Amino acid sequence: MQKARHESIICTVDVVLLTLHEGALHVVLLKRDREPFNGALALPGGYIHQQEDQSAWDAAARVLREKTGITAPYLEQLATFAGPGRDPRGWSVSIAYYALVPVSILPTDRPQIVMRPVERLPSLPFDHKSIVDSAVGRVRTKSQYSSLPVYLCGERFTLPQLQAVYEAVLGEPINKVSFRRKLEELAMLEPIEGAMESGGAHRPAQLYRLRKEYRRSLSVVDRGLNPRS
Repeated sequence: MQKARHESIICTVDVVLLTLHEGALHVVLLKRDREPFNGALALPGGYIHQQEDQSAWDAAARVLREKTGITAPYLEQLATFAGPGRDPRGWSVSIAYYALVPVSILPTDRPQIVMRPVERLPSLPFDHKSIVDSAVGRVRTKSQYSSLPVYLCGERFTLPQLQAVYEAVLGEPINKVSFRRKLEELAMLEPIEGAMESGGAHRPAQLYRLRKEYRRSLSVVDRGLNPRS
């Protein structure tokens, strides 16, 4: 009796790269240069290389670096998306990751890279919209109790600037007193000695940066932030 022929399962990684642009959360997309969906905007993604990648995380970091030129300081696994109908080439598995970066580090010499607001996504191939929605939900939940949004800032920032970033990610205002208290609990920042930013009509504001021990890991607390009442 002849054995049934089994086709290989497609195994890839996809990365939801998020940034802030004009005060709104955006996702970085690439214009595909091959079928399927040639010319469509999609998440940075690619095959796992058996001989090169020691883990799925390594594959995601490599794909992000090769496709966008970015080495993200924080890259976390999101979820696995799998099934026979998500890719027209056959049964596929995608291990999805997400990363946050300041818009200033996005390359300007790669015309295939575009940003789109997460609230107004274009039609995306495969199940990339579901992946983006899942990543945005994860980021917003985690931002309630961790240092995650700080990766959207540059190396130096004031506390009002950081609060504005948190508010943009969460999509709602935050009580200032609650926010400052939460920063103290997170203990993730250190003032930059002698560094101040002029505020025009306001007095100069102290500049801060992320403490060294949290530049590749998160600071977390038990309770979340309180929105402004």
